[in-house]
Amino acid sequence: MRPFSALLVYVLFWFVTLFAVLPFGVRTSAEAGEAAVPGQADSAPARPNLRAKLVWTTVISATLFGLFYANYATGWITLADLPGGD
Repeated sequence: MRPFSALLVYVLFWFVTLFAVLPFGVRTSAEAGEAAVPGQADSAPARPNLRAKLVWTTVISATLFGLFYANYATGWITLADLPGGD
């Protein structure tokens, strides 16, 4: 796999993982017992903890990409192994 292709696959893993991680641990102002800022949506998170979520996203996506690349390099699972992958 070319380095640029590997980078693009990693970026795809990273963004998919980010959208999977974002909702975890989110509490609204009402759930956190804090006063809402005027004009704030009721569903807006009180503390989004983006740094921690970015770190978790990077760790999880690096692990998933590592598994993907190991499978690509060794051929553990090929299209022929999947149903309908004649």
